[in-house]
Amino acid sequence: MTKHLPRVDVVLVGFGWTGAIFAEKLTSAGLDVLALERGPWRDTPSDFATTFAQDELRYYWRHGMFQEAAQDTLTFRNNSAQTALPMRRWGSFLPGNGVGGAGVHWNGQTYRFLPSDFVARSHNEERYGPLPEDMTVQDYGVTYDELEPHFDYFEKICGICGQAGNVNGETIEGGNPFEGMRSDQYPNPPMRMTFSQDRFAASARALGLNPFPVPSANMSRAYVNPLGMQLAPCTYCGFCEKHGCGNYSKASPQTTIIPVLMQRPNFGLRTNSEVLSVEKTPDGKHATGVTYVDTSGEVWFQPADIVILCAYPLQNTRLLLLSEIGTPYDPRSGEGVVGKNYCYQVMSSATVFFEEEYTNGFVGAGALGMVVDDYNGDNFDHSGLGFIGGGYIACGTTNARPIESHPVPEDVPRWGSAWKKAVRENFLKTTSVGVHGSSMAHRSNHLDLDPTYKDVWGRPLLRMTYDFTLNDRRLTEHLTPIAEEIARGMGGAHVKVNNRRGSYDSKPYQTTHNTGGTIMGTDPATSVVNRYGQSWDLPNLFVTGAGLFPQNAGYNPTGTVGALAYWSVDAIINRYLPDPGPLVRS
Repeated sequence: MTKHLPRVDVVLVGFGWTGAIFAEKLTSAGLDVLALERGPWRDTPSDFATTFAQDELRYYWRHGMFQEAAQDTLTFRNNSAQTALPMRRWGSFLPGNGVGGAGVHWNGQTYRFLPSDFVARSHNEERYGPLPEDMTVQDYGVTYDELEPHFDYFEKICGICGQAGNVNGETIEGGNPFEGMRSDQYPNPPMRMTFSQDRFAASARALGLNPFPVPSANMSRAYVNPLGMQLAPCTYCGFCEKHGCGNYSKASPQTTIIPVLMQRPNFGLRTNSEVLSVEKTPDGKHATGVTYVDTSGEVWFQPADIVILCAYPLQNTRLLLLSEIGTPYDPRSGEGVVGKNYCYQVMSSATVFFEEEYTNGFVGAGALGMVVDDYNGDNFDHSGLGFIGGGYIACGTTNARPIESHPVPEDVPRWGSAWKKAVRENFLKTTSVGVHGSSMAHRSNHLDLDPTYKDVWGRPLLRMTYDFTLNDRRLTEHLTPIAEEIARGMGGAHVKVNNRRGSYDSKPYQTTHNTGGTIMGTDPATSVVNRYGQSWDLPNLFVTGAGLFPQNAGYNPTGTVGALAYWSVDAIINRYLPDPGPLVRS
């Protein structure tokens, strides 16, 4: 029997970056807010102490802070002709679990999408003509200029370290000359670069490119954010990705927002609480709250005036499908919206091996790097290339963790004594130049509910249908040789090119940059939510996160996720609360 709880003003489903952002702003506005997180409590002193934070077995191999596949997973196939099978172990991407979500184990690379990224369809069609029929790229419905103040505030909450390239229309040497206009400098200066970044920058400049420091949520100096949270200088330990930071040196929900939030009497948090569905009024026009189950198996109904989905994009999509909110997307007809435009990233790289010079990759950080943006977005002429979009090319020294990092030249056997010898010889003498490519939406790539496999509660698993497209393949074929040319100019003995070939493989790790499925837009026939993240179907239901992206740009998503969250919560406080109802009339 479902037990009923007292009503709250707002219930949040999931408590990572967006959950913390919404909770902080809404409690400041005087609302009673409750967050439901299906994973455990996590905080810096208890869970990421420096005495065990750098434990590769615990966090990399045994997935210590990631979603347990035995608890919840999804099924995967490359195309609709195949039968999807459950993912028994996470590989290509690693959904977070617990308070802070993926904001705990991220690297901290914090980019702003380009102005043209937010109008990807209209901009590209205006410049290059109609897009292919099966390319379902859409405009966001919100512009870079509208989001700029929210990008700025998120960067100040996180203490982002970087070098601006365009402040109030003034081009600044050493920054990104292609970025949208910024209203202010970064809160902190860039991180200190190492040998690899210096070589990359010199090679890129020799080719006429414009290198600049990666915008970093790893602190270059001590910093106090607008909420009074103190962050400490990074120690360059190399344990950012897949790990929590025990030094308070990486911006995360735990180090920037949550400690302040937990002191507020109008905020509540329930961990280990799995939301099963969003409940609706009998006419299906408003959300009434959520039903969730705790670890004892007790089922609870939590009524709320406003419901906000702050979980990972895959989970937000699944929850809408399970709750029968919005029309499921059908790739055959092209109709429907929930599950539409699932996108990822297109990755490739070139590894540089030195003979005499030491790169010492263990002296690193998640966002320590130099990057060029000359081939990102529409920063270059795509005429005649047969694709749109692009990607950044970067040299990052993020780690040399010995369990997962052992690059060797191409002619080395994959195992045995010769392989071990090569690992020893090259471990401290390698670096990588990577391509981080965009993923343009395609009619065939989507999310839906699996007809066969179910979870422990009897609910269908989410099914992912995804493969690289012709646009993806042409993009990587164009950008990878440029990365190789930069790599060969860095002075190494030889270079190993790691091309992106074949179908998408869900097993090797690539990025946790899953996007789409709950996309935003200007038309309820082609999007799940409006320009403020508000459901077209239920005006008191809002959705957050990278699931809002109609396609994925060539950048890491977190900066834009944060800006969209602040944009949405501002609309709730200043527009929805005074006059509850649709913020955009369809």
